[in-house]
Amino acid sequence: MSNRILVVDDEESILTLIEFNLQQAGFEVITAIDGETGLKKATEERPDLIILDLMLPKMDGMEVCKELRLQRMMTPILMLTAKDDEFDKVLGLELGADDYMTKPFSPREVVARVKAILRRTKLQEEHTPDEKEDGKLTIADLKILPEYYEAYFQEDKLELTPKEFELLVYLAKHKGRVLTRDQLLSAVWNYDFAGDTRIVDVHISHLRDKIEKNTKKPVYIKTIRGLGYKLEEPKADE
Repeated sequence: MSNRILVVDDEESILTLIEFNLQQAGFEVITAIDGETGLKKATEERPDLIILDLMLPKMDGMEVCKELRLQRMMTPILMLTAKDDEFDKVLGLELGADDYMTKPFSPREVVARVKAILRRTKLQEEHTPDEKEDGKLTIADLKILPEYYEAYFQEDKLELTPKEFELLVYLAKHKGRVLTRDQLLSAVWNYDFAGDTRIVDVHISHLRDKIEKNTKKPVYIKTIRGLGYKLEEPKADE
């Protein structure tokens, strides 16, 4: 069964170009030309991935992204924009977008990015619960199942975007090590984000909101001033 991609863009030429190339790559494509329709189709059709333009009539891409995340829809979102502006880039990721592309771009690049995101987010559900435990990462009350894109805190399943999950896994696999923002950018994000270390801070903040009792005094994800971050086992007195 092919993956279903929702493309939301008000420029007909771009919409047609992306749709054609995704279909050629074997994807089923749903389209929308404004934000309100895009939001409606996202909630009704439940696509596997959403390509979302930033500047849209009726409801812009930021609002669509924000609303989907408020509805706890963790569908991967690839944001498109004609602006090469760091504020827009960071704001889009703050609201829950997983990846970002600036126009103009090649159709081949879009297809490659879509395939990469879907590979990262595909759940492998053919195994037994016992097999799921293989390769798990456990840090105090935090349990991560990397192969299944699942994470639990105090036995409650965490609702994480793909990028939040990837960042958490990378931190957990390097438990106790100080990782610079540039290291995290290189490991978790693609070259488009080179130098945008604010993106790391945003996602760290999101993770802390979900696993820390007091985000002002974190016990899992520590800030190492002037260097970066590290994930560690909480100390008994914390």
